Amino acid sequence: MHPSGGGQGVLSAPKQSKLVRTMRTERRWRRLEGNSMSATVPLIDRFLSYLIDERRFSPYTSRCYGLDLRQFADFLVAEHDLKVDDAREAQVTERRDATALDTVCGQMLATNIESIRGFLGHLAEQKYSAATTARKIATLRSFHKWMEKAGFTSSNPMTLVKTPRQARRLPKAITVDQVEKLLAAPSDADMLGARDRAILEMLYSTGIRVSEVVAINRGDLDIEAGLLKVKGKGRRERAVPVGSHALGSVARYILRAESEKVPMGPENALFVNKLGSRLSSRSVRRKVSKYLKIAGLDPDISPHTIRHSFATHLLDNGADLRAVQELLGHQSLSSTQVYTHLTTARMRQAYDRAHPRAEAS
Repeated sequence: MHPSGGGQGVLSAPKQSKLVRTMRTERRWRRLEGNSMSATVPLIDRFLSYLIDERRFSPYTSRCYGLDLRQFADFLVAEHDLKVDDAREAQVTERRDATALDTVCGQMLATNIESIRGFLGHLAEQKYSAATTARKIATLRSFHKWMEKAGFTSSNPMTLVKTPRQARRLPKAITVDQVEKLLAAPSDADMLGARDRAILEMLYSTGIRVSEVVAINRGDLDIEAGLLKVKGKGRRERAVPVGSHALGSVARYILRAESEKVPMGPENALFVNKLGSRLSSRSVRRKVSKYLKIAGLDPDISPHTIRHSFATHLLDNGADLRAVQELLGHQSLSSTQVYTHLTTARMRQAYDRAHPRAEAS
């Protein structure tokens, strides 16, 4: 039903805004995929295979890289009025022929700073944000670095391109009280409810990503030791402690699952759907949205907000920054340091509210 239609009433402002954002996102993905030329670009396909097979990127992340590169390919087709032929593109890629300027792959092999500037000018005309443009520059930078390393080209024009400056946004975190409301929302009267509570408890107790929580096998969790083996980005593994509340919720879920004959061997998925298959990341996001509604919380809260809240609450209570970095699985400390800005901002707000001479200071 249309959001402004009858029957169920008019949606509240937060729900309307969320629906509009969802529709915009779906239209954007359809536009990116639907407007892209139908021909394959072997050079792009090889790069994506490299990301998955060697860099261990997820299919979703490599797909995002692919969309950016296909957009660059579309720009080259329009800019040079190319007629794309699959067989010829494959031939040019095999020969690494940068002189075949009547092909997309040839144009990519011969890309210079003028071509890149032309593409960035096109993005500016299309009113892309600084953040989106920065992401596309990062994609092209990785692509050209790979081409140079793999011997497709002898130079990298992206070394001459600067990433546009953008405002650094602080991660969004929710309060401990809000977290408690969310965790209490699922009823664990049945297996699926017990599973949902266990998932929410696990997300907040460990700060792991949605992709990491759905990848957990039963053997990855040592309930006795209170430790979880997490398979993170790039297939890097780390061990994280699990709190007693989360361990209790998971133990109750496992008992219910086993009573319903759900396989819980070491290699079996820990969190499964009603058919016994591993849950998807999308399913977990839907579950979080469901319980946000039940708890009466902001619908814009996401599983990643829970991760942000985990880190912020640890630092608020005196946790060491390096320890939080290890728990989150960040390779660089700079990725974790953003949370110190958030805790400092919260401390400043508390000071301004409470200190009698805050305004004078």
